[in-house]
Amino acid sequence: MPATPTTDPLQRERDHLAASRSALRAMREDVESLDLRDVTGTWVSAVILQNQIEARIAALADLSDTPLFFGRLDYLHAVSEELSEGGGGESFYIGRRHVHDADGDPMVIDWRAPVSQPFYRASRAEPMDVERRRRFGYTGGELTAYEDEHLTDPSEADTASALLAAEIEKPRVGPMRDIVATIQPEQDEIVRSDITGTICVQGAPGTGKTAVGLHRVAYLLYAHRERLARTGTLVIGPNNAFLSYIEQVLPALGELEVAQATVQQLVAHVEVRGEDDPEAARLKGDARMAEVLRRAVRAGITLPTEPCVVVRGSRRWRVPAYELAEIIEELKGRDIRYGAARDALPQRIAHAVLLKMEQGGEAPDDRVQDAVARNSAVKAVVKECWPAVDPAKLVLRLLSEPEFLAECAEGVLTAEEQQAVLWPKPGRSVKTARWTPADAVLVDEATDLVQRTPSLGHVVLDEAQDLSPMQYRAVGRRCTTGSATVLGDLAQGTTPWATASWPDALRHLGKPDAHVEELTKGFRVPEEVIAYASRLLPAIAPGLAPATSVRDAPGSLVIRPVTEWEDAVLDACREALKNEGSTGLIAADARIAQLAELLTAAGLPFLSPGTETSTEARLTLVPASLAKGLEYDYVVLDEPAAVIAGEPDERTGLRRLYVALTRAVSGLTVLHSEPLPEQLR
Repeated sequence: MPATPTTDPLQRERDHLAASRSALRAMREDVESLDLRDVTGTWVSAVILQNQIEARIAALADLSDTPLFFGRLDYLHAVSEELSEGGGGESFYIGRRHVHDADGDPMVIDWRAPVSQPFYRASRAEPMDVERRRRFGYTGGELTAYEDEHLTDPSEADTASALLAAEIEKPRVGPMRDIVATIQPEQDEIVRSDITGTICVQGAPGTGKTAVGLHRVAYLLYAHRERLARTGTLVIGPNNAFLSYIEQVLPALGELEVAQATVQQLVAHVEVRGEDDPEAARLKGDARMAEVLRRAVRAGITLPTEPCVVVRGSRRWRVPAYELAEIIEELKGRDIRYGAARDALPQRIAHAVLLKMEQGGEAPDDRVQDAVARNSAVKAVVKECWPAVDPAKLVLRLLSEPEFLAECAEGVLTAEEQQAVLWPKPGRSVKTARWTPADAVLVDEATDLVQRTPSLGHVVLDEAQDLSPMQYRAVGRRCTTGSATVLGDLAQGTTPWATASWPDALRHLGKPDAHVEELTKGFRVPEEVIAYASRLLPAIAPGLAPATSVRDAPGSLVIRPVTEWEDAVLDACREALKNEGSTGLIAADARIAQLAELLTAAGLPFLSPGTETSTEARLTLVPASLAKGLEYDYVVLDEPAAVIAGEPDERTGLRRLYVALTRAVSGLTVLHSEPLPEQLR
């Protein structure tokens, strides 16, 4: 006998989840069963096809602890064309990826599909033809609850979603999670912005700007997959700890082909082994250095004083010096890369020779021109007048030779600035020089002046407020023909060269027409904590709107003066670890070693930033310099005065403190034996 359908709504949803998982498993098995032995083509096409199949299999993985769908939309009218004539409504389950049954009918709709959009944007004021929006609650991978909103029922009270709040506040263990189930309308607008435009998101702590940027990549890959498959995508973060923290978000959404890097990894033309003082780093990051480098790259170009004589057979063809000079001057005046112009120069000289051959009664063709371009006399002119440039050697010379720097920086940098930029000890060679992070960016600029940097289809730049103008230029080179999503918070700029405004930053990036969106509604940091941290805003980012939080969590902030410092730190960590989720102990970098010894002696195991937390190891010891972008359920902040003192100036120190104060999701304990800054008293 056939099974009797259950009348329990929750059980029906569980049955649909089980059926959807079975369907996903069948989809994966279908791909795994493909036999490529009879596929014709070259071995290259076979390898490409096999790689595509393996990527498809990985994308169809069923993550047991991740809900396959998190919502359902019941439309008032049919959306599908084949059902539209009947006039009835349709229902769609919204999830992380598309799942269909054996007949091809959808069981789960990808959250990025147009039909899914009302799940994030529909409201009572604008229901978007949705009669009911259903949210599901999960424990692990098991469906345990649901919650309905009848958007067209005027009698139903407009209340906040308890399941939505629970998902936002769920304890953080392991890497960053996706927020696909909790995307808010203002976030969804950014996520689904068109690929042709660059968008900049100014986001206060806890507003989800990083997650928005990552979900935007996932959306663009869904909407423009072929285009981005050709051109590529890249996520740029501030450090490896941050990249480790976010690296599972896109795979959880089925996107496996997005590269990740730091700015320093992008510009790794030389080995970085040194550090600049703040003033030298600031000057090397100044946009004026681009003009200095442009002059340096072209400094070796000279005009000939002798003609070029090409011997072919019994005849000699002479290009006078003035004609060679005209060719070189014309190439100098064109807006093309130094290397491209150098490659063009022998062909231009050869063309001048061919004109003389034609005037002499010969009929040369393209093969003759190529042969003339390879002639030793032509090559000698090119070598003498337009010498090859090694970008790293050029920057080495620029930073080691005061006379060469003075020549290239005349009218651009003052004598004092030139002195600050020069290396204290000149480098002997590219391999042995003590290159700094700012030097590596200069080498990247010089490299692009010689040969154009390949452009990607889309770049996400996170924590962008900390980049120097020259670093912005380095990132901008990677998306000259593509678009970008720029994410940051001016109040969290913690470098001496941190950007003062987004229009300035976007101009250096090469995207002056980018649209700037501001997110001020926080979903992560409790209101009590963000209000306390926002007291610093007038000092660190005047004019910036303070964030608000949708989460009211009384008792989430504890300010504790201490005398017995070591006992207080241990007690605070143990107290935080009694709660579910992760704990971060954030401290000034100079105090990390001492705290590590303290925790070890007390038998409290701890992790370093970037190491994934687990149920067995939930305490992370975090230098303040690496806290940006990370989050923990509970944070113990050690000695704010030391965090401030660890930076080169007070404003940067207060900004670093602002970052540390806003890492907590559920509770923050501030321990201090020294006076707090006046803004927080």
